[in-house]
Amino acid sequence: MALAMHDAADDGDGALRHATADEAVMDYLAVVDDGDDDLDQLVRLVADVCDVPFAALNLIDPDQQHQVSPIGVQRSICARSDSMCALVLDEADVVVVPDASQDHRFAANAFVTGRLASVRFYASAPLTTSDGHTIGRLCVFDDVPRELTDRQRSALATLARGVMDVIELRRRTHDLAASLEGLRQAEAELRRSNEGLATFAGQVSHDLRNPLTAILATADLLGEEPAVRADDAVREMATSISEAGFRMARMIDEALKVAMADGKPRRESVDTAEVVRAAISDLQIVLDRTGSSIQVDDLPVVSGDADLLYSVLLNLLTNAVKFTRGEGPARVRVGAERGEHRWRLVVDDDGPGIAEDRRSSVFLLHERGEEDVEGHGIGLATVRRIVEAHGGGCGIDDSPLGGARVWIDLPD
Repeated sequence: MALAMHDAADDGDGALRHATADEAVMDYLAVVDDGDDDLDQLVRLVADVCDVPFAALNLIDPDQQHQVSPIGVQRSICARSDSMCALVLDEADVVVVPDASQDHRFAANAFVTGRLASVRFYASAPLTTSDGHTIGRLCVFDDVPRELTDRQRSALATLARGVMDVIELRRRTHDLAASLEGLRQAEAELRRSNEGLATFAGQVSHDLRNPLTAILATADLLGEEPAVRADDAVREMATSISEAGFRMARMIDEALKVAMADGKPRRESVDTAEVVRAAISDLQIVLDRTGSSIQVDDLPVVSGDADLLYSVLLNLLTNAVKFTRGEGPARVRVGAERGEHRWRLVVDDDGPGIAEDRRSSVFLLHERGEEDVEGHGIGLATVRRIVEAHGGGCGIDDSPLGGARVWIDLPD
């Protein structure tokens, strides 16, 4: 007999949702296997209860009938146009036909005329999905006329609902298995990515330490020169070089530690005002040369990694000073806004700003705000990675100074 089945989808809460019955059937067919003991037992039970030699679970797609867990006949597929179940697919209740050869709906059907079989008695109940689509019918049949008692009718309807429960469970189990496999693949990819990151960080750390060691040694020797010690301004410059070098060394060490720890930064109380002061100190030569200024408002203490947050703020301040309107000096302001369970640090500038359609992409690796801007597009990508590793986020808005406002959110 023919059973119609319809395509299914999961709406996220475990319930299956289908646009149409025809869309549902292929999804359900994919999870109904040969030799399914649960379905076999239910179909056998309905045959016993109805006292017939033949029974089947018939699933119907737009073109074919798929016979599942048949009793008394071989599992088979036939054209939908030959299916008896397809003829009553839209019937909401149990259908009982004592003699199909005398019923106008079935008299010319191939399963009745002898071309495919010589069915006389036929009865079926709908298989309805959780969202109300009939995807087929549970049917019983015989080659001699007969009737069903009220008890048998009720049992046929009840067992059809039980069959549908099993199929729905198979569908959810199938989806869960697919989701778990996706998670396993994502976990494996993340592991490979972290291993690659650790290798890369180790190589970069090694490559940067050699020239940095030379810079620190030279700055140390420079600071010991009598001429430098005698000149306060030059001595202060040599000291600034050494301090910046040591900060860079700590940044390299911390980046390597984070890479080796699967991207988890250390957590401690960080006075962001001190971090900004250190970043401004390292930019002082640029500020003096360009005449640019950085105004710092009250800044909070947050939980995070001071060296990594120094890298974030140095990147943001460097960008703010670099991107100016025309030839004039840059005006930059650093502030903070209190949010729910987080602090938002903002860096405002009076530069040309960033177009709205570029404000997300500039945080991607090798992306820049404008095509003719110098640099490799690494700075803001680094900012995003560090901030997200802290459990926060970042973005860009219009600045009250007329340029861009780059913000980072950091949890308490």
